[in-house]
Amino acid sequence: MSSSHLNLLDLKQDKIRLLHLSWFAFFLTFVVWFNHAPLLVSIKEAFDLSSQQVKALMILNVALTIPARVVVGMLVDRFGPRIVFSSLLIVGGAICCAFAFADNYEQIALLRFCMGFIGAGFVIGIRLVGEWFPARQVGLAEGVYGGWGNFGSAAAAMSLPTLAIMYGGPDGWRYATATTGVIAAAYGVFFYLRARNTPKGATYFKPKKSGGLVVSNRRDLVFYIAMCVPMYLALAVLTWKLSPTNLGLLTDWAATAIYGVLAVLFVVQISQILRVNSDAIKGIPIPEMQRYKFKQVAILNVAYFVTFGSELAVVSMLPLFFMETFELTAVTAGLLASGFAFMNLVARPSGGYLSDKVGRRKSLSVLVAGLAVGYIVLSQINPAWPIALAVIATMCCSFFVQAGEGAVFAIVPLVKRSMTGQIAGMTGAYGNVGAVIFLTVLSFVDASSFFMVISACAAVVFFAVQFLEEPKGHVAELNDDGSVALVEVG
Repeated sequence: MSSSHLNLLDLKQDKIRLLHLSWFAFFLTFVVWFNHAPLLVSIKEAFDLSSQQVKALMILNVALTIPARVVVGMLVDRFGPRIVFSSLLIVGGAICCAFAFADNYEQIALLRFCMGFIGAGFVIGIRLVGEWFPARQVGLAEGVYGGWGNFGSAAAAMSLPTLAIMYGGPDGWRYATATTGVIAAAYGVFFYLRARNTPKGATYFKPKKSGGLVVSNRRDLVFYIAMCVPMYLALAVLTWKLSPTNLGLLTDWAATAIYGVLAVLFVVQISQILRVNSDAIKGIPIPEMQRYKFKQVAILNVAYFVTFGSELAVVSMLPLFFMETFELTAVTAGLLASGFAFMNLVARPSGGYLSDKVGRRKSLSVLVAGLAVGYIVLSQINPAWPIALAVIATMCCSFFVQAGEGAVFAIVPLVKRSMTGQIAGMTGAYGNVGAVIFLTVLSFVDASSFFMVISACAAVVFFAVQFLEEPKGHVAELNDDGSVALVEVG
C-alpha cells in the first residue's frame, strides 16, 4: 500500500511534475473564466452598460458551465485529458481575446456565455490526477490540484486591475484581458507537449459506450435519470432570471424558446442514457467485479452541491454583506471577504489528506457537519459583532466548505476508473447547480436566512453521506483486448 505522503518539491518524480502541470492548467482556466469580474467597472464604462446588463453578464458567464462539465467529462473519458485540456485552453484563450476586443454588448454577452465552457476545465484534471496517483495518495493530490487551481479566480481579482493600469488608457482592460487569453492558449500548446494521460506502461481505460454513464441495474438507471433533472431545472432558473419577469434581458419569445431547447436537450440526454444502458433495461447482468453503485455518485453530487455550491454563492454575496453589516467601504469589505476564497490554498488539500488518512466517509461526514455549524454561526453575525470575530468565523466556515470539496473529489476517482471524467463532470455540475439555487434563495430572503438554508441543506447531506460506502480492495476494468485489469481503490 502506498504512503499518503507527497513531496511536492520532488520534481524528479513524473507524477509530481504532472500534478504541477495540471493544477496550473486549471489555475489558468479560472483566471480566464473570471477575468472580467475585477474589470467590470471599466467594461461598464466602455459599453455604457446598465446595472441589469452587468448582472446579466455575470449570469451568462456561469450558465454554460453546468452542461459543459457533463460534456467535457464524456470527452475526457473518450479522448484522454491531454488533448481535451490542451484544446480547452487554446479555444478558451481565443474566445477570451475575442471578448477583449468586442465592439458591442451583444458580442460581449455572447462571448461571455461561450466562456462558461472553460469552467469545465476542472473536470479534466480530476481524471488525469486520478490516473497518476495511487488510492492512498489520490485525495491529497486531488486536493492540491483543486485548491491551488481554484485560486485562479482570486489571482485574477488581485492582478488584472494592476495590469490594466500598467497598460494604461481606456483600453487597458482590453489588453489585460487579452493577455490572460494569450497565456492560456500558449500554455495549452505547452501542456500538450509535456503532459501524458497515464504513467509509462499504464492503461488508459475507456468506457465501452459513450453518451452517458453505464450503470449496473435498472434501479440505478432510474436513479441516474432522476439525478439529471436538477441540472436542467437550474438552467431553467437562470433563464427565468434573464426573462422579462426578472432582469428583462430576454424577451418572452426568447425565454420560451430557451425553455423549449432545454426540454429537447433533456429528452436527447435521456435517450442517450437509455441507449448506453440497453443491457440494464433488458436485465442482462453485468459481471460482479465491474459493477458499481450509482448511489455513490448521487451522494457525491449532493455533497458538492452544498460545498462548492455554497462557496460560489457566498463568495458572490459576502463583500456586500460585510459592507452593509459593518458600514465598510467597498474596498475594505472586498478585502475582508477575500479570506473565504484564500482558504482554498490549504483547505482543499487538507480535506483530501484527511480522506486519505482517516477514511472517506468519516472525513466527509465531519466536514459537512462542520460546514452546517459554520453557516449557523454566520447567520448570527450582526453589527454588534467585532469585525475581526466575523472574519474569523467566515474563514473557519470556509475551511470546512473547501475541505469538504477536497474530500468529495478524493472519492470521485475511486468509484469507476473508466468513467471518472463523466462522474467528475456530473459532480462538478452539481456544484454550479447549488450556486444557482442558493443565489436564487438569496434573492428572496435576508442574509441570515440564506445562511440557515445552506445549513439545513448541509444537515440533509450529512444524513445522505452516512449511506456512502468506503472504497476498498480493487475494482475491475476491461483492457482493449477484453482481458480484466484490477485497479486498487482502497
